Amino acid sequence: MPRCRAPVLLAACLLALALDACAGAPPPRPAAAPAPGPASARSSIVVVPQVMRGAGLDGVIGETGAALTRRLGTPRLTLAEGDARKLQFAGPTCVLDIYLYPLRAGAEPTATHLAARQRQGGAPRDPADCLRELERR
Repeated sequence: MPRCRAPVLLAACLLALALDACAGAPPPRPAAAPAPGPASARSSIVVVPQVMRGAGLDGVIGETGAALTRRLGTPRLTLAEGDARKLQFAGPTCVLDIYLYPLRAGAEPTATHLAARQRQGGAPRDPADCLRELERR
């Protein structure tokens, strides 16, 4: 009898391993985004982006995140990657993304580009028109 038990136990162990493998591992937990570092941690290497120009964008292009928040309210979304930032504001019918980059080494990021879209459907929208909507709120 002892001879028969070993193959049965081996088969049971193999079956348990196979079932465990089929169940799969739990999905990985997303990594927490690092908190923005202090101003002194800014990079000394800067690739200067092209600064957007256009009618109705005065008072936004070249402004800091703090100035934009004072003007448009609390952003719906704030993302940081290195020295760059993205602020997202939403109005009743539009969403405005404002991209901020430092224009020289050690400088505070300022708004260099905007992109606007319809809140429903995501169709492109004139950034100056969306900005006016956000200011009327």
